[in-house]
Amino acid sequence: MKAMERIIKKAHLDLKRVVMSEGEDPRVLAAARMAVDKQLAYITLVGDEQTIAMTAERHNVSLAGIQIVSTQDSPLTEVLAERLYLLRKAKGMSYNESLEQVKNPLIFANLMVREGLADGTVNGAVYTTSDVVRAALQIIGPAPDCELVSSFFLMMLCEPFHNLKGGLIFSDCGLVIDPNETELASIAIAASASAKSLLMEEPKVAMLSFSTNGSAKHESVDKVRSAAQIVKKRCPDIAVDQDVQLDAAIVTEIAAKKLPDSQVKGQSNVLIFPNLEAGNIGYKLAERLGGAVAIGPLLQGLNQPANDLSRGCSAEDIFNVIAVTAVQAQQDGKIDQVSPASIKEGITN
Repeated sequence: MKAMERIIKKAHLDLKRVVMSEGEDPRVLAAARMAVDKQLAYITLVGDEQTIAMTAERHNVSLAGIQIVSTQDSPLTEVLAERLYLLRKAKGMSYNESLEQVKNPLIFANLMVREGLADGTVNGAVYTTSDVVRAALQIIGPAPDCELVSSFFLMMLCEPFHNLKGGLIFSDCGLVIDPNETELASIAIAASASAKSLLMEEPKVAMLSFSTNGSAKHESVDKVRSAAQIVKKRCPDIAVDQDVQLDAAIVTEIAAKKLPDSQVKGQSNVLIFPNLEAGNIGYKLAERLGGAVAIGPLLQGLNQPANDLSRGCSAEDIFNVIAVTAVQAQQDGKIDQVSPASIKEGITN
């Protein structure tokens, strides 16, 4: 899985602090142990310290090198409660309510990220997606230049039977239900940045539709075409194909026939779905029938990294999301000066 190996290699180069709120789950404990042992990130677990220790002992997981913070007796609790109160008092939250809410490990973990006590957070092995996303939006909030917080899946096609090999970005498959043309353009631009950071490749974007280059007439096709034009206007350096069918987006020979003037030429690494219905179906088809490994849903557009997990995730899935979160946290740091070529070389040597 070369694309994932590159992400892990990049995470190694500048260790970040990742906090997780579900340390009482044995999968989270196993992933935290792997992350520390493989020097992927510094890990903090938020929860009841005694329960975490008992679970770790029961599953034979060493907690050496893993920080544990208890929301009940940590000196941070009152400090973070005050921060939460200041953040949410305009919405009617009282200080006593904030003091109660901050004892929720998910809220506590997100506040640690907001206050600079951690660089990113990973949750969702136990919490629902709606809980995870709500906490991230309310506490961490969108980036200052972000019009829309959206999600993506990192899809890995690395098996011998895969004709198309490598990593792909699928967006949005988990959050924005029916984006308008401006929102769809924002999703495409954010997904392009995710591709550049995580795949370490120049983004090649396909705005997916049931039409290719105007072959069908419908308002949903018009939306996709308009969104592509917005992307081209805002980011002229991004290669993007408007209203393109999936086959023409990923098969060079079909692209040559259906879309001879294509910028992407059937070599898309970013697939933008017209709505959540299509995106959710698309990634699950690729995963369940196509044998792709789906990592996510991952969030893009937040002020600091916060990522979700599937409640059916494995320890390895969580480990991979920790790696992605660590790399996202490097975005504003010196690590971006490291070239993708040097990372790839480090893996092959």
